[in-house]
Amino acid sequence: MMALIIQWVLFGACALLILAAGPKLTKNAEIIAAKRGLSDDWIGLILLASITSLPELAAGISSVSIANAPEIAVGAVFGSCVFNLVMLVVLDFAIRGESVYRRARQAHILSAGFGIMLIGFAGLTIMSGGLGISPTIGHFSAASLVIVLLYIIATRAIYNYEAKIRESAAEEAVKAPTAVSLSEAQMWVLGAAVAILIGGLLLPVFGANIADKMGIGRGFVGTVLVAAATSLPELAVSMAALRQGSVNMAIANLLGSNLFNILILAIEDGLYFDGPLLDSASPIHGATAMAAMVMSGVVIIGLLYRPQTRLFRTVGWISIALFTVYLVNVYIMYISST
Repeated sequence: MMALIIQWVLFGACALLILAAGPKLTKNAEIIAAKRGLSDDWIGLILLASITSLPELAAGISSVSIANAPEIAVGAVFGSCVFNLVMLVVLDFAIRGESVYRRARQAHILSAGFGIMLIGFAGLTIMSGGLGISPTIGHFSAASLVIVLLYIIATRAIYNYEAKIRESAAEEAVKAPTAVSLSEAQMWVLGAAVAILIGGLLLPVFGANIADKMGIGRGFVGTVLVAAATSLPELAVSMAALRQGSVNMAIANLLGSNLFNILILAIEDGLYFDGPLLDSASPIHGATAMAAMVMSGVVIIGLLYRPQTRLFRTVGWISIALFTVYLVNVYIMYISST
């Protein structure tokens, strides 16, 4: 029993390290981007999304190279995708007076659409992995190369679209604080990134130990426990952006993180030498991929329909639908793991 408690304490310490480093990293990354005249949407979609996804990347690398736990690696990626989307419920609850979707730009539909495409392709690859039909290049799956290509296409298309709809550089530019120099911000970013990487590398190790000692599946631990812990920076960053009045930066960070998460699968595949990673993972992860696709579709509906109704002055029906799908997915993963 004491050994299990120690593992939980160590797991919690890693999560707290990530949670503490996330806002500091994001704040200074925003300063760097602002001094270069980038828009708030672009900061959230690419810069913040890739930075706040460092724990997923570190946890994934640790899972396949140190802990030898591909189930945790794949589960953490897809679990992080659904967790990022359910965080929109938190944003909707935090905004008083109207739905978060009424303040959001419809340009986010493009990010959500590309997210469905990337998540769907990865999920389809996993569900068909057992059939042995996926072409490989050595130990590397050809599907991972397609994922890299799709990610490049997605980010390029979104950047071009943002450039077209940008009304004026003065309106879109983020004001850079003068108190912090560019070099100081870069040092803070480096230090916080190292802290997040350390926490992310150790999370799956302790997560795997917890799964083994509690007798639950590693896939469930990856999808729920590790995914939630490594998504703490996204939550901290999005809430900070919301407090600063930048709803679009918060949403772009969450949707952009999902794009980067699928790219992480390709990186993990290159570091997993026991065969193609997506073929080695349990097909049950396809259920989480489908849940992420459904949730992304619900978000698109919210961005298009822009509902005003809020139940008991808390959240709208879009948020209730997102939270319901998330709970159903957690239940499915728990049942499959036991």
